[in-house]
Formats: sequence, structure tokens, C-alpha cells
Amino acid sequence: MAPAVFVLLLAGCSRKFQPPVHSFSVDPPQSWKAESTLQGASPRDDWWAAFADGGLDAAISEALTRNQDLRAAAARIDAAEAEARIAGAAGQPNLELSLSRGRQRQNFVGLPIPGNEGRVLSTTYTTAGLGLDFSWEADLWGRIKSGHLAALANVQAQEADLAGARLSLSGQAAKAWFAAIEAQRQLGVARDTLESYRVSAERVRARFERGLKPSLDLRLALTEVSRAEALLQQRREQLDAALRQLEILVGRYPSAEYVLAEDLPRVPAGVPAGLPSELVHRRPDLAAAERRLLAADARIEQARAELRPRFSLTSGTGTASNQLRDLLNNDVFVWNFLGGVVQPFFNGGRLKAGVRLNEARAREAAATYEDALLSAYGEVETALAAEQMLAEREAALEDATRQSLAARDLAEQRYQAGLTDITTVLTAQRSALESESQLLAVRRTRLDNRVNLYLALGGGFRSESITAPPPASSFSSAKEPTT
Repeated sequence: MAPAVFVLLLAGCSRKFQPPVHSFSVDPPQSWKAESTLQGASPRDDWWAAFADGGLDAAISEALTRNQDLRAAAARIDAAEAEARIAGAAGQPNLELSLSRGRQRQNFVGLPIPGNEGRVLSTTYTTAGLGLDFSWEADLWGRIKSGHLAALANVQAQEADLAGARLSLSGQAAKAWFAAIEAQRQLGVARDTLESYRVSAERVRARFERGLKPSLDLRLALTEVSRAEALLQQRREQLDAALRQLEILVGRYPSAEYVLAEDLPRVPAGVPAGLPSELVHRRPDLAAAERRLLAADARIEQARAELRPRFSLTSGTGTASNQLRDLLNNDVFVWNFLGGVVQPFFNGGRLKAGVRLNEARAREAAATYEDALLSAYGEVETALAAEQMLAEREAALEDATRQSLAARDLAEQRYQAGLTDITTVLTAQRSALESESQLLAVRRTRLDNRVNLYLALGGGFRSESITAPPPASSFSSAKEPTT
């Protein structure tokens, strides 16, 4: 029993994994540089609800329910959890129960027996056995625990990947919804413009037939009608493509029959002033990168432990007899016990190369995390800065649209009164069309930018529900996933 007691005492001294401290050149900002341009408000956690668009809510809900990529990501989580259980099982005792029964014939060749010369003697007998085998490795250096921790961190990384896929898909669906509505509105503007050109052309034709206007005016008017017809077909093509893209995202057959809202929603109120920079750490891609870095650090510890001796216990007990009824008889009881130590001695440098390999992968994971962190801050700052600039651009285009529509109406009235020429009318009509089209485009761009801000911050802005992440220079251990 002395070897068993010794190994058990060693197991009680098993070391715990301590994640290394990482220092990064990217320091989190105390506040966003562009936050002074925004006004206070607090959207809900389901960020798309801030747009107050029931059609958008339904589209995103349908996309999250029916998307096959999300189902694939969920399956990867199940696989990662199974791998984590397999990795953790190596640190638990292994107990096997066996029951066997066999029948065997044995020949006695070359054994002289008087009266049986020239014959091969044989015997046939039956054996039965009942056994209980036990084995266990004392994880003195944390090799098994480190491998288990790496597997658990991978589970959490896969869970973060799923959350990231859901966030990305909801953003794509929102943008596709806005794009389809804009295309629908652009089609309406093109249709109204074509009608306006046709009315103008008929007026010019009537004056030309009365000899009041030259043929040049009529040809210019008819040219604009043809251009408007071409634009109308282009807008129809764009709407068709936008509808099919939206249907694909929500998991429907792309038949271009999706029913849209009549107009784009308004941009929600601004981001609250003083938004803490920790919100960016809710981003699933950062969480996944941080967990993968933790897994890489744990695999370094696992590889180093491979260089140290392994302590194990192996024991077996059971009975063996030629009769099944004797398997529980103490007279045929047998047992064995073995405590062992294995120290790697020579393996061509394979184990040391394994340490260097995992150290290199950890450096790669750290660089990937820092790059993702820098990109996250950049995306937030870019979206915040664009908020004010796009708002000012929309205001300018709203004024330009009002002025161009008024100029178009005035030009048409003056042409009817014979106070201006057709070129002025056509120029005013083109200007009105361009202004309306640009206004719709910038409204859609503002909505897309707000979606980008939500995605950059990992969702909504409700800061009271946020749990601060660990400092960027260290990482906490992974917890065992639920199954």
C-alpha cells in the first residue's frame, strides 16, 4: 500500500494553472473621442427594437430562427463540450468490469503414452473469468488539468462565436431590410419622375404641334422621358435584388415577394454621453479571441508537463475458474497492484518542440487578440464620428430637396407661361430627382451606421447591465460548461 499512499499524497500537491500576464500596447480609452457629438438616450438590449419597426423585428427574428449557419455553430458548441468532457475524463479514475467465458482445445504432440502410439492426444476445457480493473494517473504537474482548461476555453470561444454569428446575422438582416425599403422608395421616386417627364413632354408636344415651340424642345423632353424609363427599370432591378437578398438572409426562398414597410424608420436617439469603453468588451469576437488566448496559454502548460514524470496506479482484481458457479468463490480470487513512474528520457526533441510550438501559437493568439481589440475601438470611433457628420449631411440634403422641388414647380409654371425655356425645366427636374435620391440614400446610410455602432459595441447601450471584463493584461480561468 505504500506506493498508493505516496501517489495519493503527490496528487494532493497537484499544481494549479496560473494564466500568464499579457501586456498590450493598446490601452482602452477613458472615453470615446467622438462622444461629445451625441445626445443622451438608452436603447434596449435587443438593439433592433430601438428602430420601432415591427417589420424589422419580424425579419430579424425569422433570420435568427431559420439560419443554417447558426445551427452549424450550435453543433460546433456541442462538439467542443464533448471534447472538453473527453479531456477532463483523463484526470478521473478509470474502472472497468469484465466478464469472460471461453472454451479451448489443446493438443499434446510428442507426448508418449503407452497404448496410444500414433495418436494425438487432446483435451477440451472451459474457462470463465470475472474481473475489476482500476487505473488512475496522478496529475501532479497539471498536464491533464491544463488540457481540460484549454478544452473548456475552446467551448467558451465557440459559444462566443455563436453569439457573434447571431449579432452579425441580425446586423445583416437589418441592413438588408433598410436596403430593400430604400430600393422601394427609390423606385417610387423614379416612377414619379417619369410621370413628371411625360407630362412635360406632352405639354411640349402640344406647343410644338401648334408651332409655338421648336422641335429641339420636343426632342430634349422625349430624351429625358427615355432616360427616366431606363432609370425606372434600373430601380426595379435593384429592388428585385434587394428583396431576394433579404429573403435569403431570413431563410426564405428568394422569390422577391417579401412585404416591406412603406418608409425607412427614423434613426434612434443618440448614444448616451460618457459611454464607458468597457462596453466594447462585450463584443463576441473579442470574447472568443480572449478565450482562445487562454486556451493557448493552457496548452503551453500542458506541453511543459509532458516533460515531467507521470505517476500512475494500476490495479486489478477478479476470479478465474472453469465453472461459472465458482466465479464468486473466494478460493479462486486473484488480484494485482502496480504503482508506476514514467519519465521521458529521449524522444528526439519532440516534447521540447511541442512546448515551442504552443508558445508560438500563444504569441499568435495574443497578437490576434490585440489586433481585434484595436479594430474594435476603431470601429466604435468611426461609427461615432460618422453619426454627427451623416446627420448634418441629411439636414443639408433635406433643405436641398425642398429647394429643388420648389424650383422644379416654379420652372414648370414659368414654362407654361412662356417665361423660360425647356432646358431650364429639364434641369430643374433632374436636380429634384437627384436630391430626392441622395436624401433617401443618406437616410439609409445613417441607419446602416447606427447598426454598425450597435455591432461594434456588441449590442445595445444599457450600461447598467454590463459586467466589466477582466483587465486586458490578464485573463481568468474558464468555467466548466453546462450540458
